[in-house]
Amino acid sequence: MSLSTPKMDKLKMGTKLVDADNAFGHKQALKVKKQKKSQGSSRYRPIGGQELVALALLKDTGPNDQQDLFIRKLLQCCNVFNFMDPVADLKSKEIKRACLNELVDYVTATRGILTEPVYPEIVKMVACNLFRTLPPCDNPDYDPEEDDPTLEAAWPHLQLCYEFFLRVLESQDFQPNLAKKFIDQKFVLELLDLFDSEDPRERDFLKTCLHRIYGKFLGLRSFIRKQINNIFLRFIYETEKFNGVGELLEILGSIINGFALPLKAEHKTFLLKVLIPLHKAKTLGLYHAQLAYCVVQFLEKDPTLTEPVVKGLLKYWPKTCSQKEVMFLGEMEEILDVIEPTQFCKIQELLFRQIARCVSSPHFQVAERALYYWNNEYLMGLIEENSSTILPIMFPALYRISKEHWNQTIVALVYNVLKTFMEMNSKLFDELTANYKSERQKERRKEKEREDLWKRLEQLKISSLPANSISSSKGKKR
Repeated sequence: MSLSTPKMDKLKMGTKLVDADNAFGHKQALKVKKQKKSQGSSRYRPIGGQELVALALLKDTGPNDQQDLFIRKLLQCCNVFNFMDPVADLKSKEIKRACLNELVDYVTATRGILTEPVYPEIVKMVACNLFRTLPPCDNPDYDPEEDDPTLEAAWPHLQLCYEFFLRVLESQDFQPNLAKKFIDQKFVLELLDLFDSEDPRERDFLKTCLHRIYGKFLGLRSFIRKQINNIFLRFIYETEKFNGVGELLEILGSIINGFALPLKAEHKTFLLKVLIPLHKAKTLGLYHAQLAYCVVQFLEKDPTLTEPVVKGLLKYWPKTCSQKEVMFLGEMEEILDVIEPTQFCKIQELLFRQIARCVSSPHFQVAERALYYWNNEYLMGLIEENSSTILPIMFPALYRISKEHWNQTIVALVYNVLKTFMEMNSKLFDELTANYKSERQKERRKEKEREDLWKRLEQLKISSLPANSISSSKGKKR
């Protein structure tokens, strides 16, 4: 039987509170320790902790023992070190670096070593070293176009791991049927996540690795395209932050080049729903060359896509960024270089209305880039064939600029274009000149009538006011 008194109850309550405080404090301490560890560590977490011991060289080992030693070396290279601390584990880091170098040379020079037992060990070693959660950007205001990227601290080991993996994929002995058990969808997803690395050296290796996997593993092709599609959609509509867009587009350019004809519906959808909206991102300048190449590849494959592509580009045409406008003009000229005359007729009115606006731009680089279209021989041939449609659209803007533009270089280019138009179709040119002048005269007359009307209204207003109010208003002015 337990006895309970108010004093004992208070003591028990106090003990519980102290225990609770101690537990809470212990949890907070663990939390702080955990945070400090994660902040102070490299992107890698050291595995193991024991010092590595150099193994025998493969070239000094008999043929019967080489496979076992090869696997042991792969396992040894699964140890990952903290490169944020430059003096930690120096001996082990050097042993691993030498081991990785030896593995690269061994795979390159030796035939018949990629047997079935080594595939899981190769993939395990590559995964241990490469696959990790990328850290958040150190600079919250990081601008990829202006700021230098953060380079990977562990690159001395990482580079060798990438080189080893590439040599394996490119080896004549590589057997995709054996490797597909380990290089699967999960492996590809991990590889694609690494494309967000800030280090351009790593993204370049990743690009080559993924391209080799796409070429050798037919069963993964559709999955790779779908996952790249998902990355782009997330980039366009959610984050607008992903470092590897250019590299992924470079891979896609090669993939699109190999598409069979007629194009599948999924490929056309990808062009219109993903590649065209990619033009609206703020960081377009980082990957525009690769994006334009992909778009042009599609149009060379299927010219009937020209009209929706041009309309899509006109929809996303920049309004306030002159640099992006120059990029769009460059891409549009690339499209016009491969356009078929029948497709040109479908888009000429919409396109040249936009070009007329660009020619009229107060930003001289935009106007200059648009006027350079008339240096393109193929495009000049298309314009000449359709001069009756294009001249009336372009003439008012060109004539006005020739009289009003502030930049003399632009004025000189405009005069050359007007001269070309005059030689192309002198009768239409004279008609347009006369029409333009008569329209300007009408506009001037309207402006004068409007001014006269306002003056009369002002006089009527003054005359309708009573004499007292007029005098008082004059007194106020004084």
